[in-house]
Amino acid sequence: MENGAVYGPTTEEDPGPARGARSGLAAYFSVGRLRLPRLAFKVLQLLFSLLAFICEEVVSQCTLCGGLYFFEFVSCSAFLLSLLILIVYCTPVYNQVDPDKVKQSDFYITLGTGCVFLLASIIFVSTHDRTEAEMAASVFGFLASIMFLCDVVIVFIWKRRESQARKPEATRPGGLTEPLNG
Repeated sequence: MENGAVYGPTTEEDPGPARGARSGLAAYFSVGRLRLPRLAFKVLQLLFSLLAFICEEVVSQCTLCGGLYFFEFVSCSAFLLSLLILIVYCTPVYNQVDPDKVKQSDFYITLGTGCVFLLASIIFVSTHDRTEAEMAASVFGFLASIMFLCDVVIVFIWKRRESQARKPEATRPGGLTEPLNG
């Protein structure tokens, strides 16, 4: 027998560039791990903290700058932390770490960021010079802090409902309280 009759070609033709619905970076991005309300809150946190930071950066002069500098730090940090959390949830990085630790970290980071952002917004409002950029930054700061804190409240409510659904019948009111063989 000749080699041509026994062995066939073992390589396929080059299929060319991927033309599927999800190619390139889009293939690594998925929003399916977050429920719709949480995804909306995460996107709004990102948007409002970015807008607060941008409006604050437009301020050209200040009389009492301490509040402005604190607000600048907090709004930038809030934007970067919310971006990081969104990236973790929406990329394959989520599969590389323990999902419970991601959710717990998200809860505490969001709680801390919301409280500090609210504090920074209050301090900024009490020390700014009432320019349009400062007013817009403070409004976006308050909106961002509300989004962070509402996200925490929703997660807390979902955790509470989940833990109540997992309780055994014996511990629920009206459940079995006496032993079966008694």
